Amino acid sequence: MSDNKPSGCPMHAAAPAADAKWHGAQMDFSNDMSYGDYLGLNQILHAQHPLSPNHNEMLFIIQHQTSELWMKLMLHEMRAVRTHLQADDLPPAFKMLARVARIMDQLVHAWDVLATMTPPEYTAIRPYLGASSGFQSYQYREIEFILGNKNAALLNVHATTPEFPLLQEALATPSIYDEAIKLLARNGLPISVERLNADPTQPTAADESVQQAWLEVYRDPTRYWALYELAEKLVDMETAFRFWRFRHVTTVERIIGFKTGTGGTAGVSYLRKMLDVVLFPELFALRTAL
Repeated sequence: MSDNKPSGCPMHAAAPAADAKWHGAQMDFSNDMSYGDYLGLNQILHAQHPLSPNHNEMLFIIQHQTSELWMKLMLHEMRAVRTHLQADDLPPAFKMLARVARIMDQLVHAWDVLATMTPPEYTAIRPYLGASSGFQSYQYREIEFILGNKNAALLNVHATTPEFPLLQEALATPSIYDEAIKLLARNGLPISVERLNADPTQPTAADESVQQAWLEVYRDPTRYWALYELAEKLVDMETAFRFWRFRHVTTVERIIGFKTGTGGTAGVSYLRKMLDVVLFPELFALRTAL
């Protein structure tokens, strides 16, 4: 048998000319917007500035930067959810709430990557972090506010930042759940005047009239199908949020134990207390009553 290779074999073909296209792909972007241009990759991929000589700091930085990007998308979606609820436009709100829950799932799994950092590896970079802490994330603060976990005292953390006015507004604006309760009332379900006129700067408090309204929805889902679906989307989202918080505390405990957090909080002890916060109390309490 001859050892000569077929002249048409792509493995032995002559190298293509430098200006040739690859399977029809455009190669020259000197006059067009490229993928990197559209996504601003130059800025994003050069936004990591490790301060320590330790190899593992890059993981720590990228973990938190990507989390902030996902939180930006969550806020984009949740602000739109609130607007759609105000307009009685529920189908788009359902899609957005489902998306937010899936983003939270993504953030849960992101902790798996950070959990590959061992205590000695974190100890090596911790002195370089100063007082910086995720506790200072203004986007996370706004997420809690838009979900109804309001706490005016936490604004002090951001008092000297450019985002302070934005967070003041977020504190004073009704939450997604506030708007859901107003929607119940607009659909003829009796909600107490006190709940409808509740101070939006205060955390969500359980209200008997709200629980009775949701119970009516759950007992007759055919009649109140849209409200029933809204309730379940809210439960899905809070469940995902709880998983996100739980994965956070377990990862922190795995890496630093019970040391004080860099931002001055009690660390794991503080995070465990946050696990007890219920965002939509009536939607979980009615399970027992059904």
